[in-house]
Amino acid sequence: MGSQEVSTVDWQGKHVTVAGLGVSGIPAARALHERGALVTVVNDGDDERARAQAAELEALGITVRLGDGATLPPSTELVVTAPGWQPDKPLFLAAAEAGVDIWGDVELAWRLRGDNGRKAAPWLAVTGTNGKTTTVRMLASILEAAGLRTAAVGNIGVSLLDAVLGEQEYDVLAVELSSYQLHWAPSLRAHSAAVLNLAPDHLDWHGSMEAYAADKGRVYEGNTVACVYYAADPATEDLVREADVEEGCRAIGFTLGAPGPSQLGVVDGILVDRAFVKNRQKQAQELAEVSDVNPPAPHNIANALAAAALARAFGVEPAAVRDGLRNFRPDAHRIEHVADIDEVAYVDDSKATNTHATEASLAAYDSIVWIAGGLAKGATFDELVTGAAKRLRGAVLMGADRALIHEALTRHAPEVPVVDLDRTDTGAMSEAVEHAARLARPGDTVLLAPACASMDMFTNYNKRGEAFADAVRARAETSA
Repeated sequence: MGSQEVSTVDWQGKHVTVAGLGVSGIPAARALHERGALVTVVNDGDDERARAQAAELEALGITVRLGDGATLPPSTELVVTAPGWQPDKPLFLAAAEAGVDIWGDVELAWRLRGDNGRKAAPWLAVTGTNGKTTTVRMLASILEAAGLRTAAVGNIGVSLLDAVLGEQEYDVLAVELSSYQLHWAPSLRAHSAAVLNLAPDHLDWHGSMEAYAADKGRVYEGNTVACVYYAADPATEDLVREADVEEGCRAIGFTLGAPGPSQLGVVDGILVDRAFVKNRQKQAQELAEVSDVNPPAPHNIANALAAAALARAFGVEPAAVRDGLRNFRPDAHRIEHVADIDEVAYVDDSKATNTHATEASLAAYDSIVWIAGGLAKGATFDELVTGAAKRLRGAVLMGADRALIHEALTRHAPEVPVVDLDRTDTGAMSEAVEHAARLARPGDTVLLAPACASMDMFTNYNKRGEAFADAVRARAETSA
């Protein structure tokens, strides 16, 4: 199927099982029911919230089965799953054995785009281990600056189904895609796509690094204009080489150094384009200044270059790239400066939930008191600590898997003082900030960059970041 062709399915009377209530499952169930499908929703949980959601769907005539997400309902012809459900769940094994297709919410949105009679908007897709949300939001800001009707959607929190089936018409969509979503999206064909980076993450879900990378690489399949990769990460270029793309689709690299032909990069503090110019062997187009990127940390400049590459692939003029980057404001809890107290900066990067994101965060500062720890998700920390050792003034560790980081610090940075907080209640953050403040010296940065997930102590990384910011502000008030 060509990149922009719209697939049609006769949903009338089709037996569809939707796996999981939640942000993707409920819209999927509603959309399929509206099109005449016979929908059964299965859900592992059976709590008060799930029962309330089930009651709303049942009032529409949708069957809901709570507390049993393992059994495939009889007569199922298609399974539509929430992205987080693992591929080895009994429900999916039963579906595979019965020859039943399994789609994710992204696949369903892709199949339903244009179903409302409007022209289907092309997708500019972004994946990678880190930087996806920032890059997609930068891209949307650039597209808006170009006067295009657009939205940042997908794994970013705005439902793709809502975007493709809603009242709002779009010229183009900036789409964030996780490895989970790509795993269940076999027919997705983007206009252009980027893989920002690849590092071990979610290996418990995918089973291996090779499987994880393969799912990320699905984003390139069928691209029509550009496959954007990070020149400093050969694994991303390898995925481009392996992809089956439309004839004429180009490999476009981005680099923090001077760009070669068919690349975007940085020269003397200027973001430049040697890919989408008439004579890329001899010419370069100035796009923006490094100072237009907020914040201008190295990993964020890389995000900006990837966003610019996708926008340029869509035909956006250089001035819109500059204006879009200037207009962009980063998310909370992503390299967010909270306060300066006694000449020490306090920075919240709670969104750094893996070692790759934390490596980028630590590289942005010269002298750091590092607050880290949480759920390691199978990660190891030796390489991270080795690379950051010279920048560390001290470390404060908290959370369930803090011992793993402590052991890496003992092996590779034995001279760095470490405070080990033997508590996992949410109040531990205030104590962590107090210890960090005592370790810090004027000119240092106290950096929350946990390298771990938050769910051992907090609902999510947002709550963890808020706890850090609250503790810092409380300290600022007592120091005033």
